[in-house]
Amino acid sequence: MWCHRLSHLQSSLQNLLRRGVPCWAFQQPNFKSLFPLAIHWHHTASESLNCAWKQHEDHFELQYASTVMRFDYVWLRDHCRSASCYNSKTHQRSLDTASVDLCIKPKTIRLDETTLYFTWPDGHVTKYDLDWLVRNSYEGQKQKVIQPRILWNAEIYQRAQVPSVDFQSFLETNEGLKNFLQNFLLYGIAFIENVPPTQEHTEKLAERISLIRETIYGRMWYFTSDFSRGDTAYTKLALDRHTDTTYLQEPCGIQVFHCLKHEGTGGRTLLVDGFYAAEQVLQRAPEEFELLTKVPLKHEYIENVGECHNHMIGVGPVLNIYPWNKELYLIRYNNYDRAVINTVPYDVVHRWYAAHRTLTVELRRPENEFWVKLKPGRVLFIDNWRVLHGRESFTGYRQLCGCYLTRDDILNTARLLGLQA
Repeated sequence: MWCHRLSHLQSSLQNLLRRGVPCWAFQQPNFKSLFPLAIHWHHTASESLNCAWKQHEDHFELQYASTVMRFDYVWLRDHCRSASCYNSKTHQRSLDTASVDLCIKPKTIRLDETTLYFTWPDGHVTKYDLDWLVRNSYEGQKQKVIQPRILWNAEIYQRAQVPSVDFQSFLETNEGLKNFLQNFLLYGIAFIENVPPTQEHTEKLAERISLIRETIYGRMWYFTSDFSRGDTAYTKLALDRHTDTTYLQEPCGIQVFHCLKHEGTGGRTLLVDGFYAAEQVLQRAPEEFELLTKVPLKHEYIENVGECHNHMIGVGPVLNIYPWNKELYLIRYNNYDRAVINTVPYDVVHRWYAAHRTLTVELRRPENEFWVKLKPGRVLFIDNWRVLHGRESFTGYRQLCGCYLTRDDILNTARLLGLQA
């Protein structure tokens, strides 16, 4: 029926144009009567609500809460929250999306107070709260930050005087746990004090917020400078700033460090907010920032020491962003483990080297370096997707223990405590 009306509409318009109807005639009431299907805005009776909507041929347009939103009709049918389409107990979809007609359009649309009602050709009714549509629209998500952060250099972090959390408070109270997670989410690093200097207590600490992620290094790692593994970390040499496990397809999310003993000098830990440095690149050289988000690189870890034989490869760009709001969520930066660049042609390679140099300059600025001396009893948690770490060379005997944690579990714990993550 719609196709028949549209054909009639087109035929009427062509006849008028052949007869030489002047442009001003198109604005006359008798001309508009020829087009009963012309799209127009529907407004709410309440001026305070400030809502208007328009039904297009292929989508629904809504103006509400200072946001103009557009919704595909299949999307509106697919996201129906009625009892037959969505299980509110399990928070899972019951509707078979593949059963929805890709050309579906609502028969009627009406607004009652702050709820929109869509009646579909089969008589099914879908209702949406206006605020729900704002929160879940593409336009709403574009304006929303997934995880609020405070970007920092050394001065900003020191001036913030971010408090450490006591070991007992962290283990025994939700308040202590929440304070710790809030600091960690905002700054990408957090400290816990007064921890008994043992691997067992460090493990207990880690398990409070996440599952421990077992890797080729085991579940909990405990190392000295004995080069027992094929990694520079197992030496006394200085380590430049880097993120860990770039050679995994999904790098480990969180790293835990606890210095159990150090009888010697040096060995301070270097921390650099990679997101702060990336933001400087974005402001000064946006085209280079964009290139660093697009060029895929291989990182690899090859080990043949004793009984340890591994060859790990991970692929991804240096900077990883959410495509809808351009929010940076992961930096993969490790010059030690970067493999041969063979994923892009030579002209792109040269531009990538220039962009990488720009980022490296920012990462190496002295004002961006925060140095901290790890000591027994003080445990450091690092967001390995954001904060780069390194160390200065050291002398003497040094024991460290720690582990990697699963990022999903830490974010899950934070959300259950009411934090945005």
